[in-house]
Amino acid sequence: MAFHHAQHSQSLNQSLSELNGDINVSFEFFPPSTPEMEQILWNSIRRLEPLKPKFVSVTYGANSGVRDRTHGVIERIQQETNLVAAPHLTLVDASDEELLELAKHYWKSGVRDIVALRGDLPAGSAKPTRFAADLVRLLRSVADFDISVAAYPEVHPDANNAQADLINLKRKIDAGASRAITQFFFDVESYLRFRDRCVAAGIDVEIVPGILPVTNFTQLKRFAGMTNVSLPGWLHKQFEGLENDAGTRQLVGANVAIDMVKVLSREGVKDFHFYTLNRAELTYAICHTLGVRV
Repeated sequence: MAFHHAQHSQSLNQSLSELNGDINVSFEFFPPSTPEMEQILWNSIRRLEPLKPKFVSVTYGANSGVRDRTHGVIERIQQETNLVAAPHLTLVDASDEELLELAKHYWKSGVRDIVALRGDLPAGSAKPTRFAADLVRLLRSVADFDISVAAYPEVHPDANNAQADLINLKRKIDAGASRAITQFFFDVESYLRFRDRCVAAGIDVEIVPGILPVTNFTQLKRFAGMTNVSLPGWLHKQFEGLENDAGTRQLVGANVAIDMVKVLSREGVKDFHFYTLNRAELTYAICHTLGVRV
């Protein structure tokens, strides 16, 4: 049995070494709210820029102040870097007319990539009548954007069931989305089963796994509770007792993410999207392991 595990580990590492950087990566950032956070963000952008990601996305909140910060980050990325900037765009708290104007503004300013989302509904909101597929169609009516949409291997919290969620994803792809990026996950099997179900449903775009390198397990549990993401028992064990040990948490987080990437790459995954939380260290290390290097 030990020999079998050693062979399996060697096979995974060999498979990873043979990638030779022959994959695509993309990174997600969020707009900073303080000067200190802005410095951290731009240090991370500069650190990751030489890795030549396919694009970098910037999240977008329902609050107008957050939206303005998103636009500011996008403009600065365009002006000061060689990166492809992909703003998030949501339906929440914006009319079709406002979205059309913003899409036209983005296209005129050179933005060609957009992450199209319904957006998180504010507490007490009525049942939504517009969905991400509607936003994809609206963007397609403006210009030939490269559009990414969200996918949920463990089912969107608002979906009635897994099949309904899959049908909704197909609507987004049929409306003109170029790829789907998954919610973060830690159960690799759930992603692989979901990818198979997408193929069976006629969804023929890349289902890009969203990878969240973990540094703060307490924060992760909060994120997971909001997004219907299961945290396996082994993950709890990995971070147990490290509440006051940030350095060891980083090492554990990197190891978890790298192990996931090893398995996924062996299963033919060639695109990875990293939720950086505006921190470059773990993402950079994982990309190095993947063969994505300066």
